[in-house]
Amino acid sequence: MATTAPDRRRALAFLIVFFAACGQPTDRPLQGYIEGEYIRVGPQFAGILQQLSVQRGDLVAAGAPLFALERENEVAARRQAEEQLRAALARLDNLKTGKRAPEVETVAEQLRQAQAARELSAANFKRQESLFKSGFISQAALDDMRTKLKSDDALVAQLRAAVATAHLPGGRPDEIRAAQADADAARQAVAQSDWRLSQRAATTPQAGRVNDTYYVVGDFVPAGSPVVSLLPPANVKVRFYVPEPLLGRLKPGQTVSFACDACDGPIQATISFIADRAEFTPPVLYSKENRAKLVYLVEARPASDIAAKLNPGQPVDVTLPPAQ
Repeated sequence: MATTAPDRRRALAFLIVFFAACGQPTDRPLQGYIEGEYIRVGPQFAGILQQLSVQRGDLVAAGAPLFALERENEVAARRQAEEQLRAALARLDNLKTGKRAPEVETVAEQLRQAQAARELSAANFKRQESLFKSGFISQAALDDMRTKLKSDDALVAQLRAAVATAHLPGGRPDEIRAAQADADAARQAVAQSDWRLSQRAATTPQAGRVNDTYYVVGDFVPAGSPVVSLLPPANVKVRFYVPEPLLGRLKPGQTVSFACDACDGPIQATISFIADRAEFTPPVLYSKENRAKLVYLVEARPASDIAAKLNPGQPVDVTLPPAQ
């Protein structure tokens, strides 16, 4: 059946209205997803993982313990630093009094230092022996540590023989100044030992959720290698892509709303970033209408209590505020 001119005009008008409506993206939600910026916590020094206090999925408060490495070497070094400080202070006090203290007292302090150094060497040798058995160090490195231990044993024996006969003469001003410098250096050595000892354990820098753990107890952890990754609620954000015609409607600090399959109604988020360069629609967004078009990345952050319930990778539909 032939169509009349009025029918053709009505059909053409309908198609124009239809395609115009399809071309208006302002009322359709934009596709996006949840993104997380993880905090990866690891030790500054290598060691064997001795304790892991968290598991995947745990919610942890700020300052909560995460993990601890073996610390026998650092404990021995701390004792050595304490003995060196004690010896330096004893010498300084003795020089300030102007008395001729027996040299045996100084040598006795040196003996205690040597004994502490010998304990440190023994701890190091035990640790190196364990690493050698695990294949982390060579035989030569183990032999060097064994030689160091024997040398410290010899020094301890030598100082024990000298304790009964040594005497220290009275101090002079230059000796007092030197002793004061030794005491100050010993205090710094104690502070450094305390810091190194504190680095053998890690706590949570921010409250959040444990995303993953990368080692188990007994593993050797290299320096700087992350042991635990955390996702604080403040690091959760919504990422979506805005077509160029709609970009002028948005600015940082503006509020948008989004929805997801498991969300209870629309959720508000504040725009924190708008890209200044266009890009092609990412393949994760499967909208046929937006495919092969240039878009701009926009990031918005929801409130912390809401962000804690969202999961990275979760798809969302973002609704822009109405044009003004």
